[in-house]
Amino acid sequence: MEFVNSAWALAPALIAIVLALVTKEVYVSLFVGIVVGGLLVAAFNPVTTLDTIVGEGIVPAVADNAGIFIFLVVLGMLVALVNSAGGAAAFGRWAGTHVKSRVGVQIASFILGCLIFVDDYFNCLTVGSVMRPLTDSKNVSRAKLAFIIDATAAPICMIAPVSSWAAAVSGVAQDLGVNGIELFIQAIPFNFYSLLMIVFVIGLIFLNFDYGPMAKAELEAYRDGKLGALEQDKPVGNPKASLWDMLLPIIVLIVCCIGAMLYVGGFFGGDANGNVIEAFGNTDAFTALPWGSLIAVTFTFLYLIARRIHTLKSASEAFVAGFNAMVPAILVLTFAVSLKNMTGLLGADVFVAGLVEGAAPGLFNMLPAVIFLVAVFLGFSTGTSWGTFGILIPVVMPIFANDPTLLIIGISACLAGAVAGDHCSPISDTTVMSSAGANMLHVNHVSTQLPYVITMACVSFVMFVIAGFVQNAFICLPIGVALTIGTLLVLKKTVGKTVKDLEPYKGEQVQA
Repeated sequence: MEFVNSAWALAPALIAIVLALVTKEVYVSLFVGIVVGGLLVAAFNPVTTLDTIVGEGIVPAVADNAGIFIFLVVLGMLVALVNSAGGAAAFGRWAGTHVKSRVGVQIASFILGCLIFVDDYFNCLTVGSVMRPLTDSKNVSRAKLAFIIDATAAPICMIAPVSSWAAAVSGVAQDLGVNGIELFIQAIPFNFYSLLMIVFVIGLIFLNFDYGPMAKAELEAYRDGKLGALEQDKPVGNPKASLWDMLLPIIVLIVCCIGAMLYVGGFFGGDANGNVIEAFGNTDAFTALPWGSLIAVTFTFLYLIARRIHTLKSASEAFVAGFNAMVPAILVLTFAVSLKNMTGLLGADVFVAGLVEGAAPGLFNMLPAVIFLVAVFLGFSTGTSWGTFGILIPVVMPIFANDPTLLIIGISACLAGAVAGDHCSPISDTTVMSSAGANMLHVNHVSTQLPYVITMACVSFVMFVIAGFVQNAFICLPIGVALTIGTLLVLKKTVGKTVKDLEPYKGEQVQA
């Protein structure tokens, strides 16, 4: 057990991440990380290692995430029903005549992502299923769609007081004897990563350029029609299908899921009777999302049969196809959570908390920036935002107990770093959900998104250095916005590439 509570606690996650980025084989990489974690926990005893991997890694990963697995499967069935009925193709045809540019479809994806702020899983999968036909019609790569989804999932949830993330943060703080939701709201103006990522996405879209692996993906999509989609994602045309065969199921899904989250949170006569914020604070997304999605898929099943677009047999076959389409996402999520469990058993939280506490003396005003870096590293290594701020908030609060303003900035640094680290981690569940929503290879999403996350993490670090001394959000935020826009302009002039300067090949384009 000499590996517990030491730097070795981060080894399994780092091995899995490096292997995934080098080999592009995410399943094998995650499994190797799990095995390494099990060996370290069991001090290389083979029997104990196997027992640890199964009993404390994989089984809890499945049990604790059963609700999200159900939601994934049901949403896959819903998407397959709509797609096989021709609803997705009909939506694509309509969108092609109403949204005239690539910039327009990317902004539409961004706006929809901002509107669905109650939960990141719900955001990723819903925005992906709705916007895929639209982005495909304008030859926007799936990698760019996945980035927009990811950049408007966790960051938006982290600055929305009515969301499952606000509930999680307030719950951690509440356990420490403070008003959790009030602390969360006070931290929003200093959450530089989440706020400035919104500015970054809008600027990137309107300046119409990309850099790094994303530029290559966008050029191939625009020029050659190689969108980077998985093979099974091919919209089916149906002369009977209409735009509403796509929109109505999605509207019902959104309404039912939000209603289910309020119901589970006690809005309708429970503990939070009539109080929306309290209801979202009390809700359990793992229960509510399957609850709402089951109603939506049942409605869609009956609606499409009543419209005579589907027969009972074809609708049942769509259920099977939808389940199969979500198996890769479920497998990655199971392995990712199992790896997190191994990291937890090795005491990564204790090791990182010790680093933060040791850095406190003599670095007081710089400490928010240090906390941000630690949170990024921990979020990246463990793949969990909630776990990261759950570890660091109890450490940060005593450090700034006598300085209320720096306490708020320190909490913001925890939250911003947790989102940034989670945002670029190959083993993050939100990253998995984003690639599943865009229906593309998970490793490709990670590699194309990574340069963008690193860019904004660097900008956010600079802002936390400034905030530690200025301590005024009204001064810091405009500086952050100006720094973000300036960074975008420099990137466009130096390494940026744009599809605007290219013409599509005159030959027939193949929609991948």
